[in-house]
Amino acid sequence: MASESLRIVQITPGAGKMYCGACLRDNALVAALRRLGHAASMTPLYLPLTLDEENQSAGEPLFYGGINVYLEQHSALFRHAPDWLRHLLARPGLLKWAAGPATCTRPENLGPITMSMLLGEEGNQARELEELLGWLRQEKPDVVCLSNVLLIGMARRLRSELRVPVLCCFQGEDWFLDALPDRAREQAWQIVAQRAADADLFIAPSRYFAGLMQKRLQLPKERVRVVFNGIKLDGFAESRNRQAASKGGHPPVLGYFARMCREKGLENLVEAFLLLKQRDRVKGLKLRVGGSCGPADQPLVEALRGRLAAAGAGGDAEFLPNLSRAAKLDFLASLSVFSVPATYNEAFGLYVIEAMAAGVPVVQPDHCAFPELIEATGGGVLCPSGSVSALAGAIEALLLDPARARALGEAGSQAVAGKFNVETMATQTAALCAEAIRSFSNS
Repeated sequence: MASESLRIVQITPGAGKMYCGACLRDNALVAALRRLGHAASMTPLYLPLTLDEENQSAGEPLFYGGINVYLEQHSALFRHAPDWLRHLLARPGLLKWAAGPATCTRPENLGPITMSMLLGEEGNQARELEELLGWLRQEKPDVVCLSNVLLIGMARRLRSELRVPVLCCFQGEDWFLDALPDRAREQAWQIVAQRAADADLFIAPSRYFAGLMQKRLQLPKERVRVVFNGIKLDGFAESRNRQAASKGGHPPVLGYFARMCREKGLENLVEAFLLLKQRDRVKGLKLRVGGSCGPADQPLVEALRGRLAAAGAGGDAEFLPNLSRAAKLDFLASLSVFSVPATYNEAFGLYVIEAMAAGVPVVQPDHCAFPELIEATGGGVLCPSGSVSALAGAIEALLLDPARARALGEAGSQAVAGKFNVETMATQTAALCAEAIRSFSNS
């Protein structure tokens, strides 16, 4: 079965105008599955996808339109609205407008709607699920893949009505569930654990996160498999070349590329940068911050700009939100050392292997998935988590030892090319899909 062409439907929530690591990962996966000869498609939910590569969901209908989902949660009357009105409210142009400054995706504000979505056919958005099912019946997939466990409420109906296996990815959802209001948090975890029985297999991006979610959901070990995230390597060789050519005569640059939020440790990195500027052992050090920045993140960014300015380092720091793929590659090529000192249980850290692919050595905290990635690649160093001084010290040590930094960068780029490319991810995912199809047929 693994060598046969499979009809794989990947269901992925969109993040509107923001870049989303899970969206980028799913989009790259579907493209690679197609190159392997599989009939893979990508079905977007909630909001249109913002991507830095060719959109694999182009031409596909969007389901669970964000406006409809919101109104169905808050209005019993709207749950009986005519189809023409719901379809009007799900038009891409309107959803793009709705994904503007008023968009709120912080978990502390989304308890009730999260609970409803987890309940699937029993929730307020049951009509959306039936519409999705109607379309999937026409598509006749061999297997359906859910982007994350927050979609697990769909699995029961998808599996029973389509008579195909359902796979579900883990992509760091624990931090979202843990950030829900107290009562909703406990209930949400209970529902996820119950509904987990409706999925055939779970795919985790690291051994660390596989173990964490297996324990929290009380899953048998054989139902959780590990497939490392992979990236499309096109353009990274050129980025490495630019990065190597820029050495000499240019000031060193400390870089960050991830969502500009507290969970990713951006505040800690700024404080480490200011500590390094105060020590002044690394002459002319600059800070470049890139990545996704949505409405909820802007207050933090403005506060950090103010902190840098007050310390006299505002002119040495640059914030570059929501870059295109080409601009991201240029950004990575400009860096000397990279760090995203995430403070939460990071399931993987796609940004780490992107930096390594560009030949940039990384400094990461010694918790969650980071030790696993550093061990697998040799592309960076670890420092004690939660310590700004330790973070600054590890960054400083690399900046003062260019030969070691260069060796780490080269090791990382080679390891990513061999172990963390999108083709490997797609091949392993297709094999798990085939395994699930065989098991489902024999059940």
